[in-house]
Amino acid sequence: MSGKQRIYLSSPHMSDEGYEQVYIKEAFDTNWIAPLGNNVNEFEKEFSAVVGAKDAAALSAGTAAMHMALKAAGVGPGDVVFCPTLTFAATVNPVIYQGAVPVFIDSDYDTWNISPAALSKAFQIYPKVKAVILVHLYGLSAELDEIMRQCRERGITVIEDAAESLGTLYHGKWTGTFGDYGIFSFNGNKIITTSGGGMLVCSMDDSAKAREQVAKVRFWATQAREQARYYQHKEIGYNYRMSNIVAGIGRGQLKVLEDRIEKKRYIYSYYKRTLQDIDAVSFMPMLEGTYSNCWLTCIQIDERITDITPEQIMDVLSDDNVESRPLWKPMHLQPVFRDKEFITAGEEPLRIIDKEKWADDSVAGTLFRRGICLPSDTKMTDEDLERVCHLIKKLFQQGGCIHDKDGRQ
Repeated sequence: MSGKQRIYLSSPHMSDEGYEQVYIKEAFDTNWIAPLGNNVNEFEKEFSAVVGAKDAAALSAGTAAMHMALKAAGVGPGDVVFCPTLTFAATVNPVIYQGAVPVFIDSDYDTWNISPAALSKAFQIYPKVKAVILVHLYGLSAELDEIMRQCRERGITVIEDAAESLGTLYHGKWTGTFGDYGIFSFNGNKIITTSGGGMLVCSMDDSAKAREQVAKVRFWATQAREQARYYQHKEIGYNYRMSNIVAGIGRGQLKVLEDRIEKKRYIYSYYKRTLQDIDAVSFMPMLEGTYSNCWLTCIQIDERITDITPEQIMDVLSDDNVESRPLWKPMHLQPVFRDKEFITAGEEPLRIIDKEKWADDSVAGTLFRRGICLPSDTKMTDEDLERVCHLIKKLFQQGGCIHDKDGRQ
């Protein structure tokens, strides 16, 4: 490996102003180093105000938020839950926690997210589905108008996994606030971080019901302890609440969210401008009417144009101490979920294209086979970005895949 300075995919980035330390100091000064506390209460209020939700519950992780959303939606043993296949496992695992059955839905090329056409087909097969989980992958908004229309006309609960899309807007409204529940993650690699943590928001039209549902989540997430002098429990609870220290970090991070979004979008623009002459490279799509936070800039390598593979690019970057990674491996291709149903928009049987990855020719499978997540760290300098681009362009120049303005190789 190169002795050069490491370029990370997406690492924690505390504010230069030290906002986080102010709130952490407050927790120490008040000696409130415990779960819950003033920072937790204020973080919930401040976060709700920023995203435009009715109420919010600060939890220990985005996975915990997804689990609580499913429980609040009444999902239980044997219930069917539609999930996008192209996502991280944490989207789906809580469905299993609840004893429910995930049915995976293919992506579309326009958004990389759940295909409205495949979703419509799934509703015909499973008319009694209990809930639909949407994911806004890599900060790219799903096609919310059509997806929400299909769900609302059937009275289906919608849970938005906005773990990667904090700050992404769909026609001016924050992703994570279209469904009944939205979940966000503050893991160390997210656009803002609390080291670990998550938030559940509720955006139901009925404000009183939204507050009631969030109150239930807070109750379940605090071991479901009843209001009694002694410890009494009528329900099974969970140790899912956020700590006062962690929430203090979150309050400070929230102050620099706009700066982080601006830098992520700059990184995307830099890559696109610099690598646009490589015929075999295409960038993640930006749906009309959306504003992406560009959490990670992702590219596709078209094997019909070049023999250079995503693995070769990642190896070249790694040799220069640059972190990158493949797109998420679809859930229907994961060994643990291979017995679960997978629904595509088409009727043709799927073919395994890459036996090593066990990847098929579904839309999600194709995106996975061709995809790379480029380093998108908000601490990157222009020199860092140029270093990454130089490595990629050099590899393609050796393969004759870069053209000048006259179209000559």
